[in-house]
Amino acid sequence: MEVNLTSREKAFRLLLEYNKTDSLIKHGLAVEAVMRHFAVLLGESNVEKWGVIGLLHDVDYEMYPELHCTKAREILKENEFPEEYIHAVESHGWGICSEVEPIEPMEKVLYTIDELTGLITATVFMRPSKSILDLELKSLKKKFKTKSFAAGVNRELIIKGSEKLGMELDKIMEETIKAMQSVAEELGLKGE
Repeated sequence: MEVNLTSREKAFRLLLEYNKTDSLIKHGLAVEAVMRHFAVLLGESNVEKWGVIGLLHDVDYEMYPELHCTKAREILKENEFPEEYIHAVESHGWGICSEVEPIEPMEKVLYTIDELTGLITATVFMRPSKSILDLELKSLKKKFKTKSFAAGVNRELIIKGSEKLGMELDKIMEETIKAMQSVAEELGLKGE
């Protein structure tokens, strides 16, 4: 008997099928939480869709890093995800590994917060408490300005994304922290 999975369950199984690294799985969960948070913040009706797209945005990254965003199209199409989902996933790599520009608000949020979640995670790991629950905006801003800290995080992309979104960077950072705090335990960021 075929079990009817929700989109979220199907997406999570797919993420686990293509990603085995704990940090990549947690990154998917972080981006999912932030996407859901921004969907509510922006008054979007389909919060689950935003979350699923966040969860799947790096579905191809571990197995096919050289084909990132390209292989995702194939994987998501094979698994019968709608074109809207596929386009959104492709658009988060705009200008880096994809020519698909983020146009819709959902795509712009994903493009903006993907790298930011990584910076927040790195910031939390450097904190004495190892907890996101006591992370304040001023601490994150300090780390954002320190280019040598989490040097792999593309800060220009985050800035470009906030401009595309038409939202202040401080507001985006603050809301991203809040969203990640809501799933701190799942992300391993609750602290010691």
